[in-house]
Amino acid sequence: MDTTGSRSGPSSSSSASTSSSTGSSFGPGSRVARFSSRPSRRTALALGAGAALAVTVPTAAHASAPGGESLAGQLGDLEREYSARLGVFAHDTATGRTVAYRADERFPMCSVFKMLTAAAVLRDLDRDGEFLARRIRYTKEYVTAAGYAPITSTDENVANGMTVEELCSAAVSQSDNGAANLLLRELGGPAAITRFCRSTGDRITRLDRWEPELNSAEPWRKTDTTSPRAIGQTGARLVIGRALPAEDRERLTGWLIANTTNTERFRAGLPSDWTLADKTGGGSQYGVANDVGVVWPPGRPPLVLSVLSTKYAADGPTENPLVARAAALVAAELT
Repeated sequence: MDTTGSRSGPSSSSSASTSSSTGSSFGPGSRVARFSSRPSRRTALALGAGAALAVTVPTAAHASAPGGESLAGQLGDLEREYSARLGVFAHDTATGRTVAYRADERFPMCSVFKMLTAAAVLRDLDRDGEFLARRIRYTKEYVTAAGYAPITSTDENVANGMTVEELCSAAVSQSDNGAANLLLRELGGPAAITRFCRSTGDRITRLDRWEPELNSAEPWRKTDTTSPRAIGQTGARLVIGRALPAEDRERLTGWLIANTTNTERFRAGLPSDWTLADKTGGGSQYGVANDVGVVWPPGRPPLVLSVLSTKYAADGPTENPLVARAAALVAAELT
């Protein structure tokens, strides 16, 4: 659930690293095309589906932030200020520069999985809109048991059911847990999301449980987790890559741009004239606050941006400003 908006994996330094590559790419032989400032039907980048970002992040390289303090230092300051663990991955498709801070540590995913769920429905279940038009019937008890369900639990939708396309929109744009569980049911359960990620080249991201249990976010848990780098790259493949056919990519991007839960996270931290196609995630346990997506500054190709965070105490609280301020620091560094 995420109404606004673990244990680490392989050991990694908490320093922020930047690198540049000649011609940004998401895999061997795939190039980044230059395009207009905002996404449209013709703004898909020529990126390889299922391939990882082909950039090297030397651990000795530290980004300098405005005012002379390193970006690593500023992100570390945020961690101490909020008593949190923060993970960041960002890639500038215009220059090939990458920023990574705890980018390969595992973090609870929470509602970010809904972006993946909608993408899996589009790619694996729908054919020419026929499946999207299918109407799904359900009980109010089913969706309210999932927790946050502002769209699926209305009397009108319970009475009439909702189309799969409406459920995708509710899950992605409104972060409706009931809609997400209904979509997972159509896909065959949470393991379908793990399989989907593996098929795109993401070897890290995994979904194991349903809403709302997947939000428990215990620090030792590897289930229902991702890393900033893994989910950032996967989101990029879906929105500006070739992991989805063009029509499905445009539909998913539209749902992400219509996101209503980012106002205190990326939307608060990034300039108001940037276009955001992002999905948040969070919950009451361990103060998880995530935001992941692709963002378009005016007049230039996009940035891939992933900010994941969790608190050390089980009672949190969730810190939306932590995500907003981290996003602002990274955006300033790359642009």
